Amino acid sequence: MGAQQVLETIKEKNVQFVDFRFTDLAGRSHHITLPAEQVDEDTFVNGVAFDGSSIPGFRGIEESDMVMMPDPETSYIDPFTEHPTLIVTCNIYTPDGERYDRDPRSIAQKAEEYLKSTGIGTAAYFAPESEFFIFDDVRFTSGMNKSFYEVDSEEGFWNTGRTEEGGNLGFKVRVKGGYVPVQPVDSQQDIRSEMVRLMQEAGLKVERHHHEVATAGQGEINFRFDTLTKTADNLMKYKYIIHNTARQYGKVATFMPKPLFGDNGSGMHVHQSIFNGDTPLFYEKGAYANLSELALNYIGGILFHAPALIALTNPSTNSFKRLVPGYEAPVNLVFSKGNRSAAIRIPVAAVTPKGCRIEFRTPDSTANPYLAFAAMLLAGLDGIKRKIDPRALGYGPLDKNIYELSDEEKREIRSVPGSLDEALGALEADHEFLTAGGVFTEGFIENYIAFKRAEAKDVAIRTHPHEYSLYFDC
Repeated sequence: MGAQQVLETIKEKNVQFVDFRFTDLAGRSHHITLPAEQVDEDTFVNGVAFDGSSIPGFRGIEESDMVMMPDPETSYIDPFTEHPTLIVTCNIYTPDGERYDRDPRSIAQKAEEYLKSTGIGTAAYFAPESEFFIFDDVRFTSGMNKSFYEVDSEEGFWNTGRTEEGGNLGFKVRVKGGYVPVQPVDSQQDIRSEMVRLMQEAGLKVERHHHEVATAGQGEINFRFDTLTKTADNLMKYKYIIHNTARQYGKVATFMPKPLFGDNGSGMHVHQSIFNGDTPLFYEKGAYANLSELALNYIGGILFHAPALIALTNPSTNSFKRLVPGYEAPVNLVFSKGNRSAAIRIPVAAVTPKGCRIEFRTPDSTANPYLAFAAMLLAGLDGIKRKIDPRALGYGPLDKNIYELSDEEKREIRSVPGSLDEALGALEADHEFLTAGGVFTEGFIENYIAFKRAEAKDVAIRTHPHEYSLYFDC
């Protein structure tokens, strides 16, 4: 779809407003809305100006002028606004017409351009499985003299004894007992179906939805794979629709990795593969899990660079509350076929040559998808270029339940960093693979590390409520 087709859609759909959006460093969307009559072909040439200094991690106040350049192919009708509104995703440019090196979407596009320039393949395909919780109530505060959080859900197993209007009807979801039960245990079938309906209207090809393992309303909706930047665009759309549908139902959705203590967290398992034209490059019939040597080298790159990668794929302090053994969290840097305790799983059920792929299970949805997908691709490409063999480096294959290995056996397996600060240190030490082809710049990486370190420090210096139970009576 070009600019002219967008303008025709505005007329045909009686669109009253056009919402121009971009994504910041942390992966949150921002928008500026124009009346439809103010949008013409020049808008798609000259862009929409905004103040970059007001976006955390972007620009200083002395160089704040920035430009959103609309991508007409991303347009869709907003399903939530009272007045008919068309959403258009944008790239960020400087006033000089240069692509801004801190614009996450531009980085994703440069990663795709770099793949083509290597001659390895023509397209990288990604498919995230982004899990979420739907709560009925959330309250939190963090101040000088008070700090707490509290969430509630009609599904929460802690509510089996609660007095409810009309009577407590039971059928609460047990801890770790929420994987694909039917109604009435799964009380969120209808809300997820409504999310799917709106996603389909907005252009997503949804494959399925279901309740996930945790109590208190954990769910998952899967949409079809696409090329790197398009998938990142789709994930931003996915999160927008989930957040706002939940709100329409009087509930609240979160992609926070670990909102509950003592039950499974929410991950974002990322399926990925490379094609050369119509030829899948990860498939080799008869090999281990039908994986080609190129695919194994791609795996080698991801596992070798994983400590640094995780600063981009799991970029929150809360991410590391999920990355602990025992809650299906893939903390072990090995690969395996069909094994969900490994960081990289090779799906083997009902897989065709074109469906042959790897699944990196460690990431979560606090990641900026443009940055995370680009970084994964670059790590994999580095593995291909350097012919990193994961078998030779002790990364597997390991077709055992890793959680049941002896302590001695576990010591032989490398694990993910234990904190955001450790991951940022790994990124500081190992990021040359990200600068290949000028995809990430040194300036971007330095700025990103400083931005995230400040966030981690802010959390670390705050008094935690659990410290009162441990130390108050000392």
